Amino acid sequence: MPAGAALLDLTGFGEGFHAFWRERHLCTLTTVRADGTPHVVPVGVTLDAEAAVARVITSGESHKARLVAAAGPSGAAVAVCQVDGRRWSTLEGRAVIRDSPEEIADAERRYALRYKPPRENPRRVVIEIRVARVLGNV
Repeated sequence: MPAGAALLDLTGFGEGFHAFWRERHLCTLTTVRADGTPHVVPVGVTLDAEAAVARVITSGESHKARLVAAAGPSGAAVAVCQVDGRRWSTLEGRAVIRDSPEEIADAERRYALRYKPPRENPRRVVIEIRVARVLGNV
């Protein structure tokens, strides 16, 4: 997110929105390859509505992590989406890689609350998404 850009306030989106992002749902993460084509993969996503940040834990060697890292400090344009029947929600924003032990532990804790404790992975990183836009019907 560019310096000085306002963060999206997700706290006023209503309980239905927040409950939907706490329920256990498989999500998709869409990144963009160098040739402009989308790369869409299934992921688990956690949402920190107060900070307007979504997080995906993954191996630093994964294609999605490498695409985000290649975008540099300004971040990569991404979207995460989840669907449950007619209910759906997409979060769009810019993603960066976080790799400090504290950031990884925090993301793992959040993931365990929504899904289950993640398996051990010494190469784990966090794809951190600053949410700039919300789409959906929840």
